[in-house]
Amino acid sequence: MKKPFLLVLMLVVLGGVLAACGSKDNNNAQGSPSASPSNSGAPSESAPASPAKAYKIALVTPEPIGVNPFFQLMDEGLKKAGQEFGVEFKTIESSDPASIEQNLQSAAAGDFDLIITSTFQMEDALKKIAPQYPDKSFAIIDTVVDLPNVRSVAFREHEAAYLLGAAAALVSKSGTIGNVVAVDIPLMKKYTGGFEQGAKSVNPDIKVLVNYVGGFTDPAKAKELALLQNSQGADFVAGMSAVGDLGVFEAAAEKGFYTSGQDTDNTDGKQVILAQLKGTDAVVYETVKDFVEGSFSFDVRDYGLKEGGVGLTYVNKDGKSPLNEAISQEAIDKLKQINDDIVAGKIVVDDSLQ
Repeated sequence: MKKPFLLVLMLVVLGGVLAACGSKDNNNAQGSPSASPSNSGAPSESAPASPAKAYKIALVTPEPIGVNPFFQLMDEGLKKAGQEFGVEFKTIESSDPASIEQNLQSAAAGDFDLIITSTFQMEDALKKIAPQYPDKSFAIIDTVVDLPNVRSVAFREHEAAYLLGAAAALVSKSGTIGNVVAVDIPLMKKYTGGFEQGAKSVNPDIKVLVNYVGGFTDPAKAKELALLQNSQGADFVAGMSAVGDLGVFEAAAEKGFYTSGQDTDNTDGKQVILAQLKGTDAVVYETVKDFVEGSFSFDVRDYGLKEGGVGLTYVNKDGKSPLNEAISQEAIDKLKQINDDIVAGKIVVDDSLQ
């Protein structure tokens, strides 16, 4: 009787050991990042946590990024965020207006978790496509689209334009300054309106000229208008025409007047002595960061001088070129005080869109 009992006991113990070994191997397979999802089994309290999701994010631009620095900055912000947060990312460039909706539709239909786009050029396509994909997350930068699955990012460009206008008035010797503006639309009134307010805060009698190019990619027309304003006495002509600013810069180099650019720092230390900045790279980065960290919300985010979303070279942002002698340190100090007063609410810049 003792031998069968001992045999049974040995078999039970051996079976338990083998079962324990099998359970250990199975847990290791579930915890391995390379394990196939089909082998992971049903989740349980003792199962290890799954690896973090690898998000896929697309940036859809209305123009090729090499044409407009505005979109190049956005692409740089996406790359920085993608590398830092370990997300897959892709920039989809639209070659012409006809491809805008097609590219946005393709991105929405794909496996992207977040789709970022930008400017009023994308508004109609986003309003059409976002409702078709209510479970997808979208963000649009530099305009507002009121939809339940869209985050909008707006800028207080008028605040930086106020600084630029004040700077132009401090630089001008003739008492006449100008703007060469892309198109006559409400958004651009934030630039021209802020510019004029800032200029007249320094010199109430200053004359401000405004001409519209009729597009965002016409340097030849922009140059023609800059030369016209210079012939009318403007010794500072602000470029507000996107790619057209290149024509304004050419005119300034030929005739010796001063000018400024938009969005990126394109100062040259000679004729292009200032730049009104817009941090689209930082905004894209923060949008991705919020999404990855779980703090993404569908609302309107607003960036001005206080948030560092806009600015002016040498005032609240370093310039890549040495400060031109046309702008004295005394003038920079005045501009910094104006900047601080806007941030503190002591100076309120009117927004033409409100």
